[in-house]
Amino acid sequence: MKRLTKLMSVFAAGALFMGALAGCGGSKDAGKAGDTIKVGALLEMTGGSASFGISSKNGIDLALKKINEKGVLGGKKLSLVVADTKSEASEATNGMQKLVSQDKVVAVIGPNQSSAVIAAGAINNGSKVLGITPMGTNPDVTVDPKTKKTKEYNFRACFIDPFQGTVMANYAFKDLKVKKAAILVDNTSDYAKGLTQFFKENFVKLGGEVVAEEAYLQKDTDFKATLTKIKAAAPDFIYIPGYYQEVGLIVKQAREMGITVTMAGGDGWDSAKLPEIAGKAALNNTIFSSLYSPDDASDLNKSFVAEYKKAYNGNPDVFAALAYDSTLLVAKAMEDAKSAEPAKIAAAMAKIAGFKGVSGEVTFNEQHNPIKSAVIIEHKDGVQTFKAKVNP
Repeated sequence: MKRLTKLMSVFAAGALFMGALAGCGGSKDAGKAGDTIKVGALLEMTGGSASFGISSKNGIDLALKKINEKGVLGGKKLSLVVADTKSEASEATNGMQKLVSQDKVVAVIGPNQSSAVIAAGAINNGSKVLGITPMGTNPDVTVDPKTKKTKEYNFRACFIDPFQGTVMANYAFKDLKVKKAAILVDNTSDYAKGLTQFFKENFVKLGGEVVAEEAYLQKDTDFKATLTKIKAAAPDFIYIPGYYQEVGLIVKQAREMGITVTMAGGDGWDSAKLPEIAGKAALNNTIFSSLYSPDDASDLNKSFVAEYKKAYNGNPDVFAALAYDSTLLVAKAMEDAKSAEPAKIAAAMAKIAGFKGVSGEVTFNEQHNPIKSAVIIEHKDGVQTFKAKVNP
């Protein structure tokens, strides 16, 4: 997920921290106090994307409960230190600095928004501490865009944007028989712009036509003028690869204007808040791509969903599921490394293959990305319903 606002200043700050942080998080005694090992969670607990962080924290807590029943490395318990990104890349950098230099955690789970992961990644990489994002889908999260080299200490539990954008283009053209699409993109988000790029490229390659492409800004609330332009272009389908806060208002206002065509997006739609913002009826005939559905029939997922419902009185979303898997992956890497030393944990993580999680099987490639399937989720009267699975 991505909000790349103020990233230049964030990188500058990150560079200043490098010398001070080098080795801080990577010491042999990092995160260890007797029979307890500290891991960090850097999440969107407040701000515009707080639902992402709250769900992730729920998933992490469930995973830690499971892990600590047995313990790691001969019975040691994992304890969690949480830092809040406030849904901002600059705050993610500050939070990562605290986790690795002050709290001395041995690994960090999160953030979810790619801009925040990229910014904070300069800190955990400089400190030689593993960071795994549940939902940061931008390719630059794990690969330096300038050198094209894999970032040694950054991993992800999700697929990347090129796959997600391609999935929706293929589904719209081949399954929904869409010929004319419009795009409405969050121009402040590299997440949204990345999905737009790959959707557009593949949709046109298949033979589709993009009849309108409009933009909005984060925290906009009135989309009627833009939607009027889109309606005039008479598309069969509208692609809105943004986050649930603005998407909910766009869908609501589009339906009020008589726009009835299918609207679609990416995993940034996956929030229980979306039906509250858009209205349940307005969300009928909308779909989005994601990595996870609570309707997945695997025994592993059924057990997870039951535990989650018992603890939180509702179904897990993709953020909860991917954070759950991310936490279990950290524990597995510790066990495989036979060590709580941060550098050894990261080295072991890179070698993980065939790990079975609730969101699917994980084998990391050379870029520290798992190759995973996507799912298409449909809204029916405000309820998310599994519609299709798309293999890579």
